[in-house]
Amino acid sequence: MPDSLTRSFANPPAALLERRFDLPDEDATLAFGGRFAKAILAARLARSNTSNTSNERFPGLQVQLIGDLGAGKTTLVRATLRALGHAGRVRSPTYTLVEPYSLATETGPLELYHFDLYRFADPAEWADAGFREYFDAGAICLVEWPQRAGGLLGVPDLEFTLEQEGEGRVLIARAFSETGKSCLESC
Repeated sequence: MPDSLTRSFANPPAALLERRFDLPDEDATLAFGGRFAKAILAARLARSNTSNTSNERFPGLQVQLIGDLGAGKTTLVRATLRALGHAGRVRSPTYTLVEPYSLATETGPLELYHFDLYRFADPAEWADAGFREYFDAGAICLVEWPQRAGGLLGVPDLEFTLEQEGEGRVLIARAFSETGKSCLESC
């Protein structure tokens, strides 16, 4: 299996939910990004409505985006950011490794980090970069090329695998947490 389509975690647990989305063109990818953004906001709102204490907050969401170059990973991230209200430029973090976004949403402030680990040659580079704190802050972390971090990212909430199929794409989405499952059910 090509490096781009290999999971970033060994011995994966069984997915709580798996769904296939046919994305025949860019418009379909943009529409999915919009639905995914709404699902994120709904999951945050549901969490805040069920919290019994002010100490309990949205746990964040780690989404690993797997696919070859040109599979549509960055297009999906851009669509999600636009639907979450980001009006500025969305840069690919190929060289910066991470692009941070602070969003004002109807469910409150939201931190989103877009990672691209394509340039990593060794998983130790992820650890050395000090990215762990981003994942522990209740933020949305969208990670392209997660397999380049080896198993250091752990099991994600969601795994999106994008593959070309004819002129379009197929997105296989797997949820590995209850938060991820809730989002996927809403897409």
